[in-house]
Formats: sequence, C-alpha cells, structure tokens
Amino acid sequence: MKTHLPKVNLDERKWHVVDANGAVLGRLAAQIANILRGKNKPVFTPHLDAGDFVVVINAEKVVVTGKKEINKKFMTYSGWKGGEKYASVEQVRARHPEKLITHAVRGMVPKNRLGRVLMTKLKVYKGDKHPHAAQKPAQLTPAT
Repeated sequence: MKTHLPKVNLDERKWHVVDANGAVLGRLAAQIANILRGKNKPVFTPHLDAGDFVVVINAEKVVVTGKKEINKKFMTYSGWKGGEKYASVEQVRARHPEKLITHAVRGMVPKNRLGRVLMTKLKVYKGDKHPHAAQKPAQLTPAT
C-alpha cells in the first residue's frame, strides 16, 4: 500500500478578504489559520501547504473579550539583560494594530518551516483599503 499524496496546484490558490470590524480576535485567528493551512479543503495534508491567501482589513477594530484589553501583556526581548518590554493590547493596538492579528495567527500555525511559509500568505492592513484588488479576493464572513 502506498500513501496517496494529493497534487497541490499553486495556480488554484484563492484569495479571501476578511473584515475584522467587530470580530473576536481568537475566533478570527482560528478561522484564518484553518484557511492558511488548507483545512477547509478535501486535499488537506498536514505536511503540505494547500492553503489559500487571506487579506484582513480593519485590523484596528478587532475585539478582545473580558479585561484582556488592559490585562493581557505582549513581551518582547532584546537579548540583553533587563531588555524585556511589556505592552498591553491597548498599547499594541495604538501603535501597530496589525500585530494583534499576526501574533494570534502565528500561535495557531505549525512552529516549523511550513508555519513560516504559511505566514507569508497572511496580509493584514489597518483601514478598509488593501492593494490586492487585482487578485479578486472573495469576501469571507468572520466567525462570531
């Protein structure tokens, strides 16, 4: 018996656009990660990249539940002693709202070469404009 490996045609990749306005961050990230991996397709194979491209607009309007807006902290480390910096969701949203969605999705894809390739297919923008109109992205409704 041989294992059947599906042919992943790179030309058949679709583009999806998601409006993050009012969407809950975790639910939205899970939905995006599934599309990036290709779990919504019948040819899904865990070690192959069969997913589609995802464009997220209105990243600054994503919602977090509970008290996460002020209590949840993101940590960055410079590599030096005492080089840790902490920022709340509120502070990250003010400076780089795209990082909220990117960070959440990165935690839901594999932590290997495949995951790094998948993250290149995620495009996140603040505001409702994006430069990918030529790809004719299909509108995708976020999970509620």
